[in-house]
Amino acid sequence: MKECMDNVRKNVPLVHNITNYVTVNDVANILLACGGSPIMSDEPEDVEDITSVCGGLNINIGTLHQSSIEGMLLAGKKANELGHPVLLDPVGAGASRLRTDTTLRIMKEIKLTVIRGNISEIKTLAYGSGTTKGVDADVADAVTEETLNDAIAFVKNFARKTSCIIAVTGAIDLVSDGEICYVIRNGRPEMGKITGTGCQLSGMMTAYVTANQEKPLEAAASAVCIMGLAGEIGWSRMQEGDGNATYRNRIIDAVYQMTGEDLERGAKYEVR
Repeated sequence: MKECMDNVRKNVPLVHNITNYVTVNDVANILLACGGSPIMSDEPEDVEDITSVCGGLNINIGTLHQSSIEGMLLAGKKANELGHPVLLDPVGAGASRLRTDTTLRIMKEIKLTVIRGNISEIKTLAYGSGTTKGVDADVADAVTEETLNDAIAFVKNFARKTSCIIAVTGAIDLVSDGEICYVIRNGRPEMGKITGTGCQLSGMMTAYVTANQEKPLEAAASAVCIMGLAGEIGWSRMQEGDGNATYRNRIIDAVYQMTGEDLERGAKYEVR
Protein backbone atom coordinates (compact mmCIF):
# COMPACT_ATOMS: atom_id res chain seq x y z
CA MET A 1 0.00 0.00 0.00
CA LYS A 2 2.88 2.36 0.69
CA GLU A 3 4.11 1.75 -2.85
CA CYS A 4 0.69 2.67 -4.25
CA MET A 5 0.76 5.91 -2.24
CA ASP A 6 4.29 6.70 -3.40
CA ASN A 7 3.31 6.18 -7.04
CA VAL A 8 0.42 8.65 -6.75
CA ARG A 9 2.60 11.34 -5.21
CA LYS A 10 5.41 10.74 -7.69
CA ASN A 11 3.25 10.66 -10.83
CA VAL A 12 0.59 13.27 -9.85
CA PRO A 13 -2.14 11.67 -11.99
CA LEU A 14 -4.52 14.10 -13.67
CA VAL A 15 -8.09 12.86 -13.16
CA HIS A 16 -11.10 13.95 -15.20
CA ASN A 17 -14.13 14.08 -12.92
CA ILE A 18 -17.69 14.12 -14.15
CA THR A 19 -19.10 14.41 -10.68
CA ASN A 20 -22.04 15.93 -8.88
CA TYR A 21 -22.32 19.59 -7.96
CA VAL A 22 -23.02 18.79 -4.30
CA THR A 23 -19.47 17.55 -3.68
CA VAL A 24 -17.40 18.77 -6.62
CA ASN A 25 -15.17 21.03 -4.50
CA ASP A 26 -14.49 18.32 -1.94
CA VAL A 27 -13.57 15.86 -4.69
CA ALA A 28 -11.10 18.37 -6.12
CA ASN A 29 -9.56 18.99 -2.71
CA ILE A 30 -9.18 15.31 -1.78
CA LEU A 31 -7.43 14.70 -5.10
CA LEU A 32 -4.99 17.50 -4.37
CA ALA A 33 -4.53 16.21 -0.81
CA CYS A 34 -3.65 12.68 -1.93
CA GLY A 35 -1.16 13.88 -4.53
CA GLY A 36 -3.28 13.84 -7.65
CA SER A 37 -4.59 16.66 -9.82
CA PRO A 38 -8.29 17.27 -10.61
CA ILE A 39 -10.12 18.67 -13.59
CA MET A 40 -13.91 18.86 -13.84
CA SER A 41 -16.00 18.90 -17.00
CA ASP A 42 -19.35 17.42 -18.03
CA GLU A 43 -20.07 19.50 -21.15
CA PRO A 44 -20.40 17.12 -24.13
CA GLU A 45 -18.44 19.45 -26.42
CA ASP A 46 -15.58 19.56 -23.89
CA VAL A 47 -15.26 16.12 -22.34
CA GLU A 48 -13.40 14.26 -25.07
CA ASP A 49 -10.63 16.85 -25.19
CA ILE A 50 -10.40 16.93 -21.39
CA THR A 51 -10.30 13.14 -21.07
CA SER A 52 -7.58 13.02 -23.71
CA VAL A 53 -5.17 15.06 -21.59
CA CYS A 54 -5.95 13.15 -18.37
CA GLY A 55 -4.82 9.78 -17.12
CA GLY A 56 -8.08 8.53 -15.61
CA LEU A 57 -11.83 9.20 -15.61
CA ASN A 58 -14.15 9.33 -12.59
CA ILE A 59 -17.86 9.16 -13.48
CA ASN A 60 -20.27 10.03 -10.64
CA ILE A 61 -24.02 10.08 -11.37
CA GLY A 62 -25.03 11.99 -8.24
CA THR A 63 -26.76 14.92 -9.99
CA LEU A 64 -27.76 13.64 -13.41
CA HIS A 65 -29.09 15.68 -16.31
CA GLN A 66 -29.39 14.77 -19.97
CA SER A 67 -26.36 16.84 -20.99
CA SER A 68 -24.12 15.25 -18.35
CA ILE A 69 -25.28 11.76 -19.35
CA GLU A 70 -24.17 12.48 -22.92
CA GLY A 71 -20.88 13.78 -21.54
CA MET A 72 -20.34 10.65 -19.46
CA LEU A 73 -20.82 8.37 -22.45
CA LEU A 74 -18.57 10.43 -24.72
CA ALA A 75 -15.83 10.71 -22.11
CA GLY A 76 -16.04 7.04 -21.19
CA LYS A 77 -15.71 5.90 -24.79
CA LYS A 78 -12.77 8.26 -25.35
CA ALA A 79 -11.09 6.95 -22.19
CA ASN A 80 -11.59 3.38 -23.45
CA GLU A 81 -10.09 4.35 -26.80
CA LEU A 82 -7.03 5.75 -25.02
CA GLY A 83 -6.72 2.87 -22.56
CA HIS A 84 -7.37 5.04 -19.49
CA PRO A 85 -8.87 3.62 -16.29
CA VAL A 86 -12.55 4.45 -15.78
CA LEU A 87 -14.31 4.41 -12.39
CA LEU A 88 -18.09 4.51 -12.00
CA ASP A 89 -19.76 5.76 -8.82
CA PRO A 90 -23.47 4.87 -9.18
CA VAL A 91 -24.76 7.36 -6.60
CA GLY A 92 -28.39 6.63 -5.76
CA ALA A 93 -28.79 3.80 -8.26
CA GLY A 94 -32.06 2.18 -7.27
CA ALA A 95 -33.57 5.44 -6.02
CA SER A 96 -34.96 6.45 -9.44
CA ARG A 97 -35.47 4.95 -12.87
CA LEU A 98 -33.17 7.54 -14.48
CA ARG A 99 -30.27 6.74 -12.17
CA THR A 100 -30.69 3.00 -12.52
CA ASP A 101 -31.15 3.04 -16.29
CA THR A 102 -28.24 5.45 -16.80
CA THR A 103 -25.91 3.31 -14.70
CA LEU A 104 -26.87 0.14 -16.56
CA ARG A 105 -26.35 1.92 -19.88
CA ILE A 106 -22.89 3.12 -18.83
CA MET A 107 -21.98 -0.41 -17.78
CA LYS A 108 -23.13 -1.72 -21.15
CA GLU A 109 -21.43 0.90 -23.34
CA ILE A 110 -18.20 1.61 -21.42
CA LYS A 111 -15.47 -0.76 -20.26
CA LEU A 112 -15.10 0.02 -16.57
CA THR A 113 -12.04 -0.54 -14.41
CA VAL A 114 -13.75 -0.04 -11.05
CA ILE A 115 -17.31 0.30 -9.77
CA ARG A 116 -17.44 1.86 -6.29
CA GLY A 117 -20.64 2.27 -4.32
CA ASN A 118 -22.56 1.30 -1.23
CA ILE A 119 -24.00 -2.20 -0.97
CA SER A 120 -27.52 -1.18 -2.05
CA GLU A 121 -26.21 0.59 -5.17
CA ILE A 122 -24.08 -2.40 -6.12
CA LYS A 123 -26.97 -4.81 -5.58
CA THR A 124 -29.11 -2.63 -7.85
CA LEU A 125 -26.53 -3.00 -10.61
CA ALA A 126 -26.30 -6.75 -10.07
CA TYR A 127 -30.05 -7.38 -10.00
CA GLY A 128 -31.42 -4.49 -12.09
CA SER A 129 -33.41 -2.99 -9.21
CA GLY A 130 -32.86 -2.21 -5.53
CA THR A 131 -33.92 -0.49 -2.34
CA THR A 132 -31.49 2.41 -2.08
CA LYS A 133 -32.73 5.04 0.41
CA GLY A 134 -32.00 8.21 -1.52
CA VAL A 135 -28.21 8.12 -1.90
CA ASP A 136 -27.70 5.94 1.21
CA ALA A 137 -27.62 2.18 1.59
CA ASP A 138 -30.70 0.44 2.89
CA VAL A 139 -30.09 -0.81 6.43
CA ALA A 140 -31.40 -4.22 5.36
CA ASP A 141 -28.49 -4.55 2.91
CA ALA A 142 -25.73 -3.64 5.38
CA VAL A 143 -22.56 -5.74 5.41
CA THR A 144 -22.11 -7.00 8.98
CA GLU A 145 -19.97 -9.69 10.59
CA GLU A 146 -23.03 -11.97 10.39
CA THR A 147 -23.54 -11.39 6.65
CA LEU A 148 -19.86 -11.04 5.73
CA ASN A 149 -19.33 -14.42 4.06
CA ASP A 150 -22.37 -14.01 1.84
CA ALA A 151 -21.36 -10.44 1.00
CA ILE A 152 -17.85 -11.51 0.00
CA ALA A 153 -19.28 -14.21 -2.26
CA PHE A 154 -21.67 -11.70 -3.84
CA VAL A 155 -18.92 -9.13 -4.49
CA LYS A 156 -16.57 -11.72 -5.96
CA ASN A 157 -19.28 -13.07 -8.25
CA PHE A 158 -20.24 -9.60 -9.46
CA ALA A 159 -16.60 -8.70 -10.08
CA ARG A 160 -16.19 -11.82 -12.21
CA LYS A 161 -19.42 -11.10 -14.08
CA THR A 162 -18.44 -7.50 -14.88
CA SER A 163 -14.70 -8.17 -15.35
CA CYS A 164 -13.86 -5.16 -13.23
CA ILE A 165 -13.00 -4.36 -9.64
CA ILE A 166 -15.98 -3.98 -7.33
CA ALA A 167 -15.53 -1.78 -4.25
CA VAL A 168 -18.39 -1.85 -1.73
CA THR A 169 -17.99 0.69 1.04
CA GLY A 170 -19.78 0.88 4.37
CA ALA A 171 -19.11 -0.13 7.96
CA ILE A 172 -17.09 -3.01 6.51
CA ASP A 173 -15.55 -2.36 3.09
CA LEU A 174 -15.08 -5.03 0.42
CA VAL A 175 -12.82 -4.69 -2.63
CA SER A 176 -12.55 -7.59 -5.07
CA ASP A 177 -11.34 -8.47 -8.54
CA GLY A 178 -13.34 -11.71 -8.54
CA GLU A 179 -10.52 -13.88 -7.25
CA ILE A 180 -9.64 -12.34 -3.90
CA CYS A 181 -11.39 -9.83 -1.68
CA TYR A 182 -9.93 -7.22 0.64
CA VAL A 183 -12.03 -6.91 3.79
CA ILE A 184 -11.30 -3.49 5.28
CA ARG A 185 -12.36 -2.24 8.69
CA ASN A 186 -10.98 1.30 8.77
CA GLY A 187 -13.24 4.33 9.31
CA ARG A 188 -15.62 5.99 11.74
CA PRO A 189 -19.44 5.93 11.81
CA GLU A 190 -19.37 9.74 12.03
CA MET A 191 -18.12 9.85 8.43
CA GLY A 192 -21.72 9.19 7.43
CA LYS A 193 -22.66 12.62 8.77
CA ILE A 194 -20.58 14.32 6.08
CA THR A 195 -21.93 14.70 2.57
CA GLY A 196 -19.47 13.42 0.02
CA THR A 197 -17.01 11.06 1.70
CA GLY A 198 -17.97 8.42 -0.87
CA CYS A 199 -17.59 10.88 -3.74
CA GLN A 200 -14.19 11.90 -2.38
CA LEU A 201 -13.14 8.28 -2.17
CA SER A 202 -14.13 7.69 -5.80
CA GLY A 203 -12.00 10.62 -6.94
CA MET A 204 -9.03 9.45 -4.88
CA MET A 205 -9.49 5.84 -5.97
CA THR A 206 -9.38 6.92 -9.61
CA ALA A 207 -6.06 8.65 -8.96
CA TYR A 208 -4.71 5.53 -7.25
CA VAL A 209 -5.78 3.19 -10.02
CA THR A 210 -4.40 5.60 -12.65
CA ALA A 211 -1.00 5.75 -10.95
CA ASN A 212 -0.89 1.98 -10.32
CA GLN A 213 -2.32 0.44 -13.47
CA GLU A 214 -0.39 -2.82 -13.10
CA LYS A 215 -2.09 -3.53 -9.75
CA PRO A 216 -5.53 -1.90 -9.77
CA LEU A 217 -6.96 -4.13 -7.03
CA GLU A 218 -4.26 -3.19 -4.55
CA ALA A 219 -4.56 0.46 -5.59
CA ALA A 220 -8.32 0.49 -5.02
CA ALA A 221 -7.95 -1.22 -1.64
CA SER A 222 -5.24 1.25 -0.65
CA ALA A 223 -7.53 4.20 -1.38
CA VAL A 224 -10.27 2.67 0.78
CA CYS A 225 -7.85 2.15 3.67
CA ILE A 226 -6.53 5.70 3.34
CA MET A 227 -9.99 7.25 3.43
CA GLY A 228 -11.05 5.17 6.43
CA LEU A 229 -7.81 5.83 8.28
CA ALA A 230 -8.14 9.56 7.55
CA GLY A 231 -11.58 9.39 9.13
CA GLU A 232 -10.07 7.86 12.24
CA ILE A 233 -7.21 10.37 12.41
CA GLY A 234 -9.49 13.31 11.69
CA TRP A 235 -11.88 12.25 14.44
CA SER A 236 -9.03 11.93 16.95
CA ARG A 237 -8.17 15.60 16.31
CA MET A 238 -11.66 16.97 16.90
CA GLN A 239 -11.96 19.63 19.60
CA GLU A 240 -14.84 20.78 21.77
CA GLY A 241 -17.29 22.71 19.63
CA ASP A 242 -16.21 21.05 16.37
CA GLY A 243 -18.91 19.61 14.14
CA ASN A 244 -19.27 17.83 10.84
CA ALA A 245 -17.96 20.74 8.75
CA THR A 246 -14.73 20.73 10.74
CA TYR A 247 -14.57 16.97 10.52
CA ARG A 248 -14.73 17.14 6.72
CA ASN A 249 -11.70 19.43 6.69
CA ARG A 250 -9.82 17.28 9.19
CA ILE A 251 -10.29 14.24 6.95
CA ILE A 252 -8.85 16.10 3.96
CA ASP A 253 -5.95 17.32 6.12
CA ALA A 254 -5.31 13.77 7.34
CA VAL A 255 -5.08 12.51 3.75
CA TYR A 256 -2.68 15.35 2.92
CA GLN A 257 -0.42 14.64 5.90
CA MET A 258 -0.53 10.83 5.82
CA THR A 259 2.74 9.01 5.20
CA GLY A 260 3.26 5.57 3.79
CA GLU A 261 4.36 4.45 7.23
CA ASP A 262 1.14 5.81 8.74
CA LEU A 263 -0.83 3.81 6.18
CA GLU A 264 1.07 0.57 6.72
CA ARG A 265 0.69 0.92 10.48
CA GLY A 266 -2.97 1.96 10.50
CA ALA A 267 -4.56 -0.05 7.65
CA LYS A 268 -6.94 -2.70 9.01
CA TYR A 269 -7.59 -5.34 6.39
CA GLU A 270 -7.56 -9.02 5.64
CA VAL A 271 -7.50 -10.82 2.30
CA ARG A 272 -10.14 -13.48 1.73
